[in-house]
Amino acid sequence: MFTALAALFIGAGVLAVAADQFVIGAARVALIKQVPALVVGIVVVGFGTSAPELLVSVLAVVGDEPEVAIGNIVGSNIANLSLLLGVGALLVPLAVDSRTVRREAMLVVAATVGFGLAVQGGGIGRIAGVGLLAAMVAVLVVVIRTSTDDPLGTDVIEFSDTTEHRLARETGRLVIGLAGTLGAAQLLLWGAIDLADRAGLSGGFVGATLVAVGTSLPELVTVVQSARRSETDLIVGNLLGSNLFNALVAGGVVGLIGGPRIDNQSLTAVAVIASIAVACLAALAMRSSYVVSRREGIILVAAYAVVVPLLM
Repeated sequence: MFTALAALFIGAGVLAVAADQFVIGAARVALIKQVPALVVGIVVVGFGTSAPELLVSVLAVVGDEPEVAIGNIVGSNIANLSLLLGVGALLVPLAVDSRTVRREAMLVVAATVGFGLAVQGGGIGRIAGVGLLAAMVAVLVVVIRTSTDDPLGTDVIEFSDTTEHRLARETGRLVIGLAGTLGAAQLLLWGAIDLADRAGLSGGFVGATLVAVGTSLPELVTVVQSARRSETDLIVGNLLGSNLFNALVAGGVVGLIGGPRIDNQSLTAVAVIASIAVACLAALAMRSSYVVSRREGIILVAAYAVVVPLLM
């Protein structure tokens, strides 16, 4: 059990650092290549911080652990919009000035509902997987085409700190960060599954808690970094973007790969309902005066503490 715990904590720690470097490298490369900052914030940062969830879920399905895969996606989405958003609001009240971020909040609710419907009946089928990926493409087209002159772009430039960075160096950062993320994801997954087997816990519960929190660490790093610079739109946009990619991209890819049927009501019913409820609560907090206050942050963190025992 000690080996499994060590693998879990080391994997989570390396994942947080490697994924953070991957996101920074990808954002800087994109900006150096003159990709619009707003697109970088919506696509690159959102996808980059959700890369651990995607990798872990794919590895889990390939390893015949579909409950861990689905639990990781659902659990990460719950953690992002309750625990992490709450922590961010406790550090600094989160003003949501970006129209893009406000629009994303409602899209996340819709994507969460779509993912929840897709997992009914024993898991995500290939047709549902294609549908989720198509929905992601549609969301990106709509968001990018309707977003102009948005404060999120300024936050992305400040976060990426593109002054005097060379393309070759940042490309290397991106590649090494991705490789580290992949290796750490495998280590985290192995440790979590081994620990679950030894403790007699279900794969769905472990995926929705231990693995989900581990794969959400890159988002936490971004939250803390952005809070220190008062880049509040980036904090909220990053968490919303990550949830969009988790539900639609990670969910879609898991569906395309396929896997054994899931027969776990705590995962396909309770966890899914909890993720939808949390998404609605977070969206409501963001749209109330367009500020997530410290009081609302406390409520969100408390909501996470209430939800976790229900996933057992």
